[in-house]
Amino acid sequence: MLGAGMALAVLTAGCAAEASAGDDGLEVMASFSPLVFVAQRVAGEDAQVTNLTPAGSDPHNLELSPAKFGQLQEADLIVYLSGLQPATDDAVALLDVPVVDTADAAHADTPGGAGAEELPDAGSDPHFWLDPMRLAWAGHQVADALAELEPEHASQYRDRASALEEELAQLDDEFADALKPCADATVVTSHEAFGYLAARYNLNQVGIAGVDPEVEPSPARLREVMAVVEETGVRTIFFEVNATQKMAERLADELGVGTDVLDPMERPSDDDYVRVMRANLEALTRGLVCDG
Repeated sequence: MLGAGMALAVLTAGCAAEASAGDDGLEVMASFSPLVFVAQRVAGEDAQVTNLTPAGSDPHNLELSPAKFGQLQEADLIVYLSGLQPATDDAVALLDVPVVDTADAAHADTPGGAGAEELPDAGSDPHFWLDPMRLAWAGHQVADALAELEPEHASQYRDRASALEEELAQLDDEFADALKPCADATVVTSHEAFGYLAARYNLNQVGIAGVDPEVEPSPARLREVMAVVEETGVRTIFFEVNATQKMAERLADELGVGTDVLDPMERPSDDDYVRVMRANLEALTRGLVCDG
């Protein structure tokens, strides 16, 4: 939520925005890492993209300092995902700054994608970017917004969005080909962040915890997951390096199965989206029980 000093930040940021109005290039604020990746690829050298979420922070728990709020007000465009970060939602509601809400990408009709009835509820699992073609859709949203702000560079923005879509379509093909023998395989994860990936590639996600990795699962939930592992022959439990890692490892030890890492790419990272997704694919192909 926004702090009590935010009204002062609105006034001071307004003065700063006027002072920077003559600067070259657009200023884009993107609220967390996958959206930073998209915005940077579409903007190219025609705009400066800044990550709103500080290094080492969980985007779910983002709090905006007056300085960060000031950066938002100075921006020419804000790229965010409504519902993920309440502080960002509150700031967007207060500011008169153009925005791209990538929530539209969560249920866009993407080529080869799952039907609406197969998709997770975006309110409980917002991780649409783990479906590469939904992230490509967000890229076109960003291109359209930048083109409206800078019509003289519209063709460059849209060309870059198309190039990004081609790259992500190739990544999508790699996933589809590698995971085709794994159709209907069960993916046990430390928390339920991989619903969009599972829907895209015909996998069945079973989360030890819910969508919040900081919440410990109940004993009843642990018994349910153990039963699924035993019934389906799961041989790997996937975790991300966070509070649920030890729980996943203890459960794996008890059941005599292995562990591996899947990265939902929530936290700021210097690593490239495509490289992280390929590492996720390698982990899945190592760990899933597949035919052939």
